[in-house]
Amino acid sequence: MRLQSLKINDTGDRQYIALTEVGGARELTIVIGYSEVQAIDRFVKNVRPPRPMTHELVSNLIEATGSRVERVDVTELRGGTYYAMIRLERPDGTLAEVDARPSDAIALATALKAPIYVADEVLREAANTD
Repeated sequence: MRLQSLKINDTGDRQYIALTEVGGARELTIVIGYSEVQAIDRFVKNVRPPRPMTHELVSNLIEATGSRVERVDVTELRGGTYYAMIRLERPDGTLAEVDARPSDAIALATALKAPIYVADEVLREAANTD
């Protein structure tokens, strides 16, 4: 998937990110928080704050340990809530999976230029709830 668009509402608490399938037609829109949409917007625009914000800090920690975000997976839609995993590759080549909110995972993927995947089942379920 690739980040298609951000919809930032400065006066409301519902922000939206839209992902589209690379080489396909499926889409996924997720409601996220204001700080997460702001972080993604900064990463897309390559804007660096004077001091690290939370997502910059996490990105810096991952890189400082010699690890890298191999990919982000939106794995599940349960009770109207999306779930995601950040898949890290450690310096020794082993992999680790970290549970995350999709908004945080997508922010990290955007910051670190890592691929974003959405499970087929999630895309099917999301299409049925629209």
